[in-house]
Amino acid sequence: MIALTVSLHVVPERLDDFVDAITTNARLSFTDEPGCLHFDVCQDLDDPHHFILHELYADQDAVAAHRAAPHFADWRRAADRCVVPGSQVNTLSRVHAHHAGGAS
Repeated sequence: MIALTVSLHVVPERLDDFVDAITTNARLSFTDEPGCLHFDVCQDLDDPHHFILHELYADQDAVAAHRAAPHFADWRRAADRCVVPGSQVNTLSRVHAHHAGGAS
């Protein structure tokens, strides 16, 4: 299993547009991509313009399929408008333990 963790900051005036775009991307990633196992969009409690995305994929092929999906291209266009340039950091990692539970 592969985890993708994304940290980014949103341009304050574009916060609503960003939330709409990332929510759509997360939903479509999870429902339309068999290899997407988990997709959380988290907003920092102390800084509402800082977001962390937690994504889990079955393998590297699932990550590649995610990046090739049409909704990902839509998300990238929105990110280009909404994300503070240079603030996005993507980290791919191998998952050694994952504990699924209920959402809040």
